[in-house]
Amino acid sequence: MKLYTQSQYEQLIKNGQQRGKDHYPVIKLFMPGMRHTWLITELDPEEPDLAFGLCDLGMGFPELGYVSLEEISSVKNAYGLRVERDLHFEAKYPISVYANAARSCEQITEDDSVLSRYVKQKPPGCKPS
Repeated sequence: MKLYTQSQYEQLIKNGQQRGKDHYPVIKLFMPGMRHTWLITELDPEEPDLAFGLCDLGMGFPELGYVSLEEISSVKNAYGLRVERDLHFEAKYPISVYANAARSCEQITEDDSVLSRYVKQKPPGCKPS
């Protein structure tokens, strides 16, 4: 399975050209049968194998950082399965929300009741920009 579609690749590169922004995850990768999960927001335009996102290796401390897609796609689990893309994943929040919730839950979560607690609210009286 390909880790991303052409349109996802284009979005990942576009996001990589706008570093420092709180992008929405474009793809979710996971290792079948294990608790390894990655929410990827961008690719380095100069080195497209280098991805940035929320990385969770199932040890209770997910973190934001860079990962080599070549490296994670080369790993097999005990059953010989490789990393897959979640075909049904659709990001609802920026990566900061997923990261804050994951730190609290000690794993990546897609539970809206948890994630919604980490959405930054504007103080009363602020006008939308």
